[in-house]
Amino acid sequence: DVRLVESGGGSVQAGGSLKLSCLVSGILFDAYSVAWFRRPPGKQYEGISCIAWDDGATAYRDSVKDRFTISRDKAKNTVHLQILNVKAEDTAMYACAASFRSRCSGTWTGFGYWGQGTQVTVSA
Repeated sequence: DVRLVESGGGSVQAGGSLKLSCLVSGILFDAYSVAWFRRPPGKQYEGISCIAWDDGATAYRDSVKDRFTISRDKAKNTVHLQILNVKAEDTAMYACAASFRSRCSGTWTGFGYWGQGTQVTVSA
């Protein structure tokens, strides 16, 4: 079974940095992509970054691309999301999700496998 497990969330002060991790298991080939989504309080999930597992090609939501960096560690089957200069508006539940589409389309659709999420809370 495909399984995704997030870690690295918590409380962080504004201006600090944070690195989230997503451990992916149960996928036996390289033709898939992994995206990070976030759900701010009272809102729906929005896609923020995506990476193609085979060649590492990435895509970002425009509003975060200056501060967020997605990467993957093939040896550890892990996708990371580095967040720099965190802001209050970054407070959200962050979840990673996998799609058997090998490319990141930027439409944030087709991600059928989701982790449980990890909460990020930014304090002033």
